[in-house]
Amino acid sequence: MQKTVLVTGGTGFVGAHIILQLLQKDYKVKTTLRSISSSNKVIDTLKSNGITNIENLSFVEADLSKDDNWDEAMNGCDYVLSVASPVFMTIPKDENEAIRPAVEGITRILKAARNAGVKRVVMTSNFGAVGFSNKNSNKATTEADWTDPDEKGLSAYEKSKLLAERAAWDFMKKEGGSMEFATINPVAILGPSLSAHISGSFGLLQHLLDGPMKVIPKIPLNIVDVRDVAQLHICAMTNPDANGQRFIASADGQISLPEIAALLKNKKPDIAKNISLKTIPNWVLEFSALFSKQAKEGALLLKISRNVSNNKAKEMFGWKPIANNEEIILASINSMVKYGILTQSQRS
Repeated sequence: MQKTVLVTGGTGFVGAHIILQLLQKDYKVKTTLRSISSSNKVIDTLKSNGITNIENLSFVEADLSKDDNWDEAMNGCDYVLSVASPVFMTIPKDENEAIRPAVEGITRILKAARNAGVKRVVMTSNFGAVGFSNKNSNKATTEADWTDPDEKGLSAYEKSKLLAERAAWDFMKKEGGSMEFATINPVAILGPSLSAHISGSFGLLQHLLDGPMKVIPKIPLNIVDVRDVAQLHICAMTNPDANGQRFIASADGQISLPEIAALLKNKKPDIAKNISLKTIPNWVLEFSALFSKQAKEGALLLKISRNVSNNKAKEMFGWKPIANNEEIILASINSMVKYGILTQSQRS
């Protein structure tokens, strides 16, 4: 019998890829949109990427900050993939303005899913909930790790995702009943986009290409291809052993900002004219962190262990990353070119 999956946030970078893969696997899919007027955009995106069974997709207008229509959205669903996050046009000055909606949003979804008899919910959390307090590079960061919410330099966004996941596990323990639950904890999500809607991680590439960074901090990064993130959601949804588990989504190894800059200079010279290859000593960033909140967040990124294990997903699901770090970066840049996301100065 055909199973039905609710994907929250169908217009999102990750949500669109998940819907694409679910339709390719012949699931019936519902997706929530903050405005139903966005449905044609989702349909056009999927059709332009080869989806022909669009009749298996339906839409419900629902917002994470409101109770309206969530019961309707959950009705008849076997699984829920909770992908959407609260949206902020600017970073709130008070971190609680980011934390409260994130916690309330996932709690609202879990209650509605439990009440509707959903079998399993998979939540999109993030690496900020896992690995920002391990600063020992000799110790691999695994799903057993949790970030300290009081970690100095932890951004409001990362803290909101951390506390939302904590709240979700707490809800499941106390009120989840027989419903099953798992989380996906992706590092920075990049890779090919299905439309001009991209993830926040692309801002890093945009910043490099724009050229305001006259010197580049030697910050190492873990990245993951969006197609892998989508696949892992579906694996965690269907694999019996995934219940009650967290899964780090990351490509193998790491790549630093200077390495990304050099890669783009080499492979995309026509759009990389503004990129600097000069690096800044770590101590300068650490000193700046005494005075700047942004520098403090950057200094934390210098300190955390980039020895990140993706073995759990490999061993439980037989999964392996679709692309290496360099391929992910180049696929991201190709999407920015394809969908006109580059600024005029980058294209000239």
